[in-house]
Amino acid sequence: MADPPAETVRKPRSDSVRNRERVLEAAKAVFSAGGPDASLEAVARRAGVGIGTLYRHFPTREALFEAVYRREVEQLSELAEQLKSAPAPVDALRRWLRSNVEFVATKKGMITALALAVQGSSELYAYSFDRLTKAVGTLLDRAVAAGEIRSDISAEDVLRALVGMCYMHDQPGWQSTVLRLLDVFVDGLRVQGNAARQSTSPSQRGRAKESAKESVRRNRKR
Repeated sequence: MADPPAETVRKPRSDSVRNRERVLEAAKAVFSAGGPDASLEAVARRAGVGIGTLYRHFPTREALFEAVYRREVEQLSELAEQLKSAPAPVDALRRWLRSNVEFVATKKGMITALALAVQGSSELYAYSFDRLTKAVGTLLDRAVAAGEIRSDISAEDVLRALVGMCYMHDQPGWQSTVLRLLDVFVDGLRVQGNAARQSTSPSQRGRAKESAKESVRRNRKR
């Protein structure tokens, strides 16, 4: 019997890959929202697939949670690679940290099952910590080398600060609060001269200069 055409062999495989990606993207959205709707049935509905298709790819809830988690870590690692050539190192670091807030929102929505997955495999924790530390370390080192960020902070310090900010806030709207705090945090890491220049706009500096000149003129008249 002749082999089936290559197209008929590949099509189910590509459909399967697409369905898997749709499930992962839907799971990210559903788990980020959290609450009583964070069910596998809700994930299947959002992905536009049957619950049987979901279970064929992810036989257990923990398997789906772990796959979403790994996918998010990979995407953050890829983002760091893209940002390491950005012209403004501090802005690149800030953008990467802000993207992590969305990652934590997803993680919060599946924290119980994810904890079970991590307990069953220390490799998952080691994998995520290693990838995220390397990712932020690349961006942090670049900003330090540019003389824009203080050199006495490590990648681990930055990650701990980020996680602390995210998990201290659980009320509705917590993400906007954390994003604001992240801006304050990054500005606080700046080398003092750079921080002052960044936080003061040209118009503000111009007004300050004019104010100083006016003060000098008044003092001369006395």
